[in-house]
Amino acid sequence: MTFKPTRIARALGRGLTGFAVFAAVPGLVAAAEADSDGPEMIRMQQQISAQNRQIDVLRADLARQEAALADLRRALGVGEMRGRGTEAAPGDTSAPVVVAQQEAPQQQPVGQAPDPERAAREREMATVGFEQPGILTAPGKWVVEPSLQYAYSSSNRIALVGYTVIPAILIGLIDVREVKRNTFTAALTVRRGITNRFEMEAKIPWLYRSDTSVSREIASGTAVDSVFDADGRGLGDVEIAGRYQLNDGGGDSPYYIASLRFKTRTGKDPFEVETNRTLPGGRGTGLQTELPTGSGFYSFTPGLTVLIPSDPAVFFGGISYQHSIKRSNVKAKTDGGDILIGDVAPGGVIGFNFGMGLALNDRSSFSIGYDHQSVGKVKINGSTAAGSVRVQLGTLLLGYSHRLNTGNMVNLSVGVGVTRDTPDVQLTLRMPFSL
Repeated sequence: MTFKPTRIARALGRGLTGFAVFAAVPGLVAAAEADSDGPEMIRMQQQISAQNRQIDVLRADLARQEAALADLRRALGVGEMRGRGTEAAPGDTSAPVVVAQQEAPQQQPVGQAPDPERAAREREMATVGFEQPGILTAPGKWVVEPSLQYAYSSSNRIALVGYTVIPAILIGLIDVREVKRNTFTAALTVRRGITNRFEMEAKIPWLYRSDTSVSREIASGTAVDSVFDADGRGLGDVEIAGRYQLNDGGGDSPYYIASLRFKTRTGKDPFEVETNRTLPGGRGTGLQTELPTGSGFYSFTPGLTVLIPSDPAVFFGGISYQHSIKRSNVKAKTDGGDILIGDVAPGGVIGFNFGMGLALNDRSSFSIGYDHQSVGKVKINGSTAAGSVRVQLGTLLLGYSHRLNTGNMVNLSVGVGVTRDTPDVQLTLRMPFSL
């Protein structure tokens, strides 16, 4: 029996591609034994031995690639890896080679992958960064949040005291007044998780306020400014709030959180501080000699907050309405004695806000939002007070949150007034930590 070396080489070459040579080797060995004395059979045996050595090398290389593939699977946490359209089937020895050649060159994981749930929690916390927390406190857990806020505002007012004979000619006084106001608020907020969907909160503020009024009588013939300073400090209005998560949320589904806030009258109200009925020089309507630290009214504020996760961002928005309880037989304290005002009912406050929080990495996030409040007219004895108008307060908010190595968050927000009656700037620094 005679075989040509070229035919055997081609058979061996085809067998090596799919490892089919394992089935051809027994027949070739039997043929070699039948005619072992011929020179061609000797060459064939040598070729078979060389091919066997190559097969052994391929087996060893295949074993190393399978071990590397197993390590890669364990590192990536993947139970099944596939090549480009090729899946390893049981007993198929060719598929792992394709998988190893295509998947092994991928980048090896460096360090520890971020926890998706933790990143989602951080994004939710960052979205609310200004007034309310983005997620509810876990049951039985306490969160203590000290904060410090600074607000600055300035306003100009021109009062015409006199009458005109013809347009552009005034007989009397022109009172030009500029008021600069600085407010520092240090607060301690404590939250407690009651259930998986309900939490309670209490906020205790302490305020320091200072006002400077600069005025000049243009028509009086003097160029000297009249400066009037006043300040006030003390406990502000303590607030108590409750929040309830209405739905499960999660994934791409929004979260709905209902809230109810109650504000007390623990601060010194505007009717308890003394007011000058007449400014120096016998003009004007008077200014407070001491500034109040509270509003002077009990109020309830129901609201609804919506959080919409959209990786890697979270969108948020909310609406609220503040209702203040009317006070009866209110008296104003002045340097000339108490003056009876009567029944005072502050106007309701309609508020809404919206914005977006964006996760920069697993420790930092950025937020941008807008907050608007529309304050209604004040009523005295059932009628709108003289000079009372609806006030629009709009604030553009920018926030940044960073997680420290201790696990605590540091939140910094900047508010810029976009309407005339809003404070020019508000800076708020908060640092919540769990107990």
